[in-house]
This record gives sequence, C-alpha cells and structure tokens, in this order.
Amino acid sequence: MSDNGFRADWAQKDFYATLGVTKDAGADQIKKAYRRLARENHPDSNPGDTAKHDRFKQVAEAYDVVGDPEKRAKYDEMRSLYGSGGFGGGFGGGGTSGGAGGFNLDDLLRDRAGAPGQGGLGDMFGDLFRGGGAGGGRTRQRVRATKGGDVETTATISFTDALDGVTISLRLSSDAPCATCSGTGGKSGTKPHVCPECEGAGFVVASVGGAFSMNETCPACHGRQLLYDDPCPTCHGSGRGQSSRTIQARIPAGVKDGQRIRLRGKGGAGEHGGPAGDLYVTVKVSGHRLFGRKGDNLTLDVPVSFDELALGADVRIPTLAGTPVTLKVPAGTPNGRTFRVRGKGARKSDGTSGDLLATVEVQVPAVLDATAREAVEAYRAATAGRPLRANLFEQAG
Repeated sequence: MSDNGFRADWAQKDFYATLGVTKDAGADQIKKAYRRLARENHPDSNPGDTAKHDRFKQVAEAYDVVGDPEKRAKYDEMRSLYGSGGFGGGFGGGGTSGGAGGFNLDDLLRDRAGAPGQGGLGDMFGDLFRGGGAGGGRTRQRVRATKGGDVETTATISFTDALDGVTISLRLSSDAPCATCSGTGGKSGTKPHVCPECEGAGFVVASVGGAFSMNETCPACHGRQLLYDDPCPTCHGSGRGQSSRTIQARIPAGVKDGQRIRLRGKGGAGEHGGPAGDLYVTVKVSGHRLFGRKGDNLTLDVPVSFDELALGADVRIPTLAGTPVTLKVPAGTPNGRTFRVRGKGARKSDGTSGDLLATVEVQVPAVLDATAREAVEAYRAATAGRPLRANLFEQAG
C-alpha cells in the first residue's frame, strides 16, 4: 500500500469512538478512558486472549493521537476534510485520487497547508503518523535506550607507576538486572497487574506551579507499568541487582595524586540497547623514600657537610631512573640552595620530562670526635671577629 493510502486508512478511523469518548471530550476525560481500557485489555493481564491484545493495540494507537494536543489538532483537521464530502466519495484505493472528478487528495492538502506545490500530505501530517501502524502506541514510544550509570572507584599505585604509567586490575560492582527475576521485580510463577498509581501509563502528572505540569516516572512501578503482589525475594521488587566484574584499566604516565581519570564505556550496563556508563578512577599515589613531586618536576633533599658548601664539592646524587648524576657545588653555596637537573623529572603528557630539583641541606653531626672538635674550635677562633648577627640586632633597635 502506498504511503498516502496508508495514511488515508488512518484518517478513516474514529479514534474517539475507539476510546468511547466524544470529539469534544477534554484531555482528562480522554486520559481516564485510555487508562481504563488499557487496564482492562493489557496483554500481561489477559494472557492468550488475542481479542483483548488487539483491542489494547487499538486503544494505544488512538490515545497516541488524540492524547497529544498537537497531533489531535491535525487529526481533527484531517477528519474534517474527510467528513466534509469534498473528497468525492472517499480517498480511493491509492489515496491520491477519488470520485469521478479525478480528485487529488495530495493537492488539496498542499493548498490547505498554505504551500502550493510543496509538502503535501506527508509534510502536513507526517509527524502525526510517524512510526504508525498497529501497535505504534504511546507505551512503545516511551521505551528509549538508556545510558548505564557512571561508576566511581579509587585505586592506589606506587610513586614510580604514577610516573611511568601502569595497567591495573579493578574489581567493580555495579547495578544490573536481578538474576533471579530477570529484572521483572516479581516472584517466580506470579503474574503482574496494572500499576494502580499510574493506571498502566508508566508516568504520573506532577504540577510544577501555576498552569504548568510535567510527566514524571511513576514512583510505584518505576515506569514498568506493571506491579507484582509477590515481589522477588532477591531484589524485593526493584528488578535490580549487583554485578561484580574485573576490568583492566590503563593509568597514564604522569598521573598526579588525587587526579580523577575517566574511562569511557567502563561503567554500568545500559538498558534497552543503550551504551554503558563511564568509570571514574580517583588515583592515590604512594609516597617515595627519597623523592617528592612538584608538578612535572621531582624533588630531592641532598644532605651535605658545612665544608662542602664552604669550599665547594662534586656531590653525586641518585635519580629515579637509577643512574646517578654529579652536582657541581660552588664554594660559598648557601644552605638550602636548589639545583636543577634537566630532564630527570616526571614524564609530561607531550612525551618530554620535567626536571629534578635537588636542594642541599647542611647536616650537623650529633657527636664530634676529638680531632673534629679541635678543627671546629679553630674555625670559631678564626672567625670570631665577624659576628653573623650584628646587623640583625642593629636593625631590631
């Protein structure tokens, strides 16, 4: 059957009569009639009754049109055109011409739409019948693919793994359909009945103030339209369970302590063919015995003696890669000075590396032997004429 012919067949249906209401019935009256008929003829409540199954489809089809204000207005206009007798005895088999006068329905509807030569029946009523056909009612249109939930977890890795990158195993638990009832929420062997809260619609209308309202998922059946008197003993009627799985996650090189990493598609499973959610991993980095981190640079405290700073020295220090390097400490270097060793820090996102920041710290021996004490006392005597704190007290006064 052609596209126009199919739509003409719809135009000849009296959806008001199907719902048992008059053409001027209000939206609340139409909704009430639909819910009553849907409850009486729902397939789950009438297993094996083909007649009621067909009746349910007809009711859903009718409500899908006249239950929507915009679709209802277009449907009423089409019915008005059809019932006026101006179609010359009906739409005819092909829906494009009828009667002895060679009447063209598509041309008429183009003219009524205000765009001669453009659009036609498909443009004017396309959205009214989109997805049409038996069973194309409101219930099936509400079922949409839903993305799975996001999952949060924490992983602790070593200092070196944070710098080099590492693949870790994560044990995750997330929502999944209950394995006992396969997600129905009902006890095995029991039959469902239409939800009394939403009367089988799957949603309820909630006021948001003034003349505005919005549809919300039914809190009783959670949008499933049906309820079980005997809920599943495992999930207690929720239809949801827990799924445990182990995945391999790649932690990139250079990750910082407390950084949150997003792994796409590694979260909870989607519903009705929807994509999986995402996994968010908060990384905790263990400390290192020698090295610290400052951005993309590594830090290292280097113990030195007084004479090394005073006289100058070559000081060998370790690097995280294992190969030591030599610091050239000039004579007269102050305590706490930081030396920069290029390219010995953390790996950056562009593949280069930061630097190693080595800070020299004078270590004072807790105990001096006789020879060392004699040398220190000789140094004190040699520098007695240059008090270090003279200017400090003068400024304070």
